[in-house]
Amino acid sequence: MSHLKVTEAHRISKGGGSTVAVIDTGVDPHSDLQGRLLPGTETFPNGTGDGRRDIDGHGTAMAGLVSGIAPEAKILPVRYTEKKQTSDPSSLSKAVEWATVRKVRVINLSLGGGLGPNDLSAIRAALAADIVIVAAAGNRPQDYGVTYPAALDGVVATGATDQSGERAAISVSGKQIVIVAPGANICSTDIGGKYRTSSGTSDSTAIVSGAVALIRSKYPNLSAKEVVHRLTATATDKGSPGRDPEYGYGELNLIAALTADVPPLEPSASVSASINPSPPTSAITAPPEKRSNNTTLTLVMIAVAALLVVGLVVAVLLPRLRRRPDAR
Repeated sequence: MSHLKVTEAHRISKGGGSTVAVIDTGVDPHSDLQGRLLPGTETFPNGTGDGRRDIDGHGTAMAGLVSGIAPEAKILPVRYTEKKQTSDPSSLSKAVEWATVRKVRVINLSLGGGLGPNDLSAIRAALAADIVIVAAAGNRPQDYGVTYPAALDGVVATGATDQSGERAAISVSGKQIVIVAPGANICSTDIGGKYRTSSGTSDSTAIVSGAVALIRSKYPNLSAKEVVHRLTATATDKGSPGRDPEYGYGELNLIAALTADVPPLEPSASVSASINPSPPTSAITAPPEKRSNNTTLTLVMIAVAALLVVGLVVAVLLPRLRRRPDAR
């Protein structure tokens, strides 16, 4: 991950003020996460903990990657599954809803599969609440393309690159891919105070979530859509020019995402109004061609009126002027 220039990025932003919800297998209170790990929740059936318990290690690894990219961001652990491969159909939607209510700025979904009955509405509500959702595109050998929820519109579907910056063999491809990030032989935190190395789009997703936390800290007034726009506009283009099914818009470029002059996705309402103020109501009651005809008619009427006034003046004053010599 050296080409991400994380140390240089930390001179610009460390993610302060951002909270990232890591919806996963829970997060173990690793020493590397001290002071950054908030109490969360468990949404799987009979879950009563605060999310800071992980018997699998996957969620702890994802939290470590988010924190490594954004060391001053807070991690909110939401354990939606008792074990990595099993979950209740309603657990994910409950997890997303819980995080949305807490007004997190980023939701990390290093997971994939089918959609539960309420997942779509929960994710749409989170997006409407100005939250950036980053999700794993999926790992091969599955050949069904980008998994859900990454495949949903508005979600940042994240693929993986290898150590040479090319698409990792494990990463799926598909038209929904938005961005790619390192995902091969990634070292991170593990349960029991240990460390682990893994590969997959889960790791790439956590790295991108950390990048989003940095951007939201550096540019706190940017909307979620503008944050994603900044990510994609500054990504290093790979593969076919422009967006493609293997790399999306390209590979994450941390420094450019934090420093580049990126034109806004669209002018704000206030900016638009100042550039092109709305005309008064009277000016828009008639089509342009009618306004033009009305203007011509008005000018003619003014000219006629002027001639009438001049004629009247002449009719009144001329006899008087002719009588003035006699008056002397």
